[in-house]
Amino acid sequence: MQSPLLDHAALTGDEHFALQNPQMLRVVLDGRTSVLARSGAMVAHTGRVQFTGWAPPTGNGRGRGSRRQQPTALDLMRCTGTGTVYLANLGRHLHILDLRRERLTVTSTYVLALDSTISWQVVGVEGGERIAGVGSYSLELTGTGKLVLMTSGQPLVMRVEPGRYVYADADAVVGWSSGLEVQLQAQSSNTEAWRRRGTATEGWEMAFTGSGVVLVQPSELLAPQRVPVR
Repeated sequence: MQSPLLDHAALTGDEHFALQNPQMLRVVLDGRTSVLARSGAMVAHTGRVQFTGWAPPTGNGRGRGSRRQQPTALDLMRCTGTGTVYLANLGRHLHILDLRRERLTVTSTYVLALDSTISWQVVGVEGGERIAGVGSYSLELTGTGKLVLMTSGQPLVMRVEPGRYVYADADAVVGWSSGLEVQLQAQSSNTEAWRRRGTATEGWEMAFTGSGVVLVQPSELLAPQRVPVR
């Protein structure tokens, strides 16, 4: 059989986290380390690999909050064993970040995988439970290890400098440097802007100030919807 399709054979190498292609992650397990991945994200694997449900341990600061909250914040499975695991989710573009004790806040929806050495706590943006993109929970991650984020398309990274505000549609924001000051504000006085994706041209935006970066995807979580006023 001959076809350009056959050019997309599995890559080789022993790098722990690597991209098979822009929408697929390749994770090499050596039997000594484990990886946490979004439940259901495995699309293929080789070798002797086990996938088990995972819940954050109590008392160590990882995944702070009640046990009832954690599955909502981030539903993970642990990948262990020896072999190669391929992870993906809805064809989203993937980005590997190497955290070195930095603090990064991300919307949990956009986390695909992370090293088990990374810790997080659930944080909230005031009023964020009313906004589709911000949601009820964001995660402040810290530690040393690899973190893999997902975006719908290639993202935009906006640098925030002291004394200069950066604004982004709340439904398009993926994450930001945790040291930034964040405010939510309506982009319109139209009462429907206070509803989830109302009829205003734009609904909610996030304003960032301080020093750091903001990661924005070229897609809003929900398409604009007309919501009748009642």
